[in-house]
Amino acid sequence: MTQLPPQRLHKVLAQSGLGSRREMETLIAAGEVRINGTVATVGAQVEPGDRVTVRQRPVRLKFDEMQVRILLYHKPEGEIVSRDDPEGRALVFDALPRLKGEKWVSVGRLDFNTSGLLIFTTSGTLAYRLTHPKFEIEREYAVRVVGELTEEQMRQSCKEILLEDGPARFEVIRDNGGEGTNHWYQVVLKEGRNREVRRLFEALNLMVGRLIRVRFGLIALPPRLKRGQFHELDSAAVNQVLNWVGMEKPRPETGQSPRGNRSRSDSRDRRETGQKPADFRRKGRAR
Repeated sequence: MTQLPPQRLHKVLAQSGLGSRREMETLIAAGEVRINGTVATVGAQVEPGDRVTVRQRPVRLKFDEMQVRILLYHKPEGEIVSRDDPEGRALVFDALPRLKGEKWVSVGRLDFNTSGLLIFTTSGTLAYRLTHPKFEIEREYAVRVVGELTEEQMRQSCKEILLEDGPARFEVIRDNGGEGTNHWYQVVLKEGRNREVRRLFEALNLMVGRLIRVRFGLIALPPRLKRGQFHELDSAAVNQVLNWVGMEKPRPETGQSPRGNRSRSDSRDRRETGQKPADFRRKGRAR
């Protein structure tokens, strides 16, 4: 194997699944990270063979060449995207498969009352590339509202609406039909601010009754994935995602077969899923 060059400590810790790059920089600045027994500083570098501990616990470092895992989870309403909740609510992480020596990192969040596609990965770098606003990754939602937007409101929603934390807009909005309390829209945004879809509709005087994320970037919610189930992408699908965000393909470890299409479902569906973005030309209401 070719010797890897030294890499930034906060980046390696993030892609090892310990959290975001910013969170890792905060830990390093607080003196919580050591390299070979010495307290690390912000900007420090590591290479294979270095012994790193975080809060006195050894960390298995994942350098760029190691395998990245991606898990798709159909989040139901009533779960919180957190590892701990003082109110005792159900946690999405409790539904995921256990990992040894690494952690699942959530790619963005969905609020307590929102369901749909939630992506997890073992790569903090990938999570960063998918969620940072500068990359403008599309998020697509199916939205059920009480009432109906006028044509002028639909046009306005794609221009600019001023929210309390700044201007926002939909990239695309499509009327999927329905009546009364069962009217559906399909919307696309390129950012993921807190409750942004709900707040945009509230600014247009409509209340959201149900919100489902159906796509994140090129990854769509698999149609056979039921609420509360997860599906792990195989190596070919993972490489497609990495190529799409501009990350180098991981090298497979010698003697190991690729992880493919693991699902918590009775059918054990073997099809590859989540590789094509949703098509706005489809007709019919979202479900």
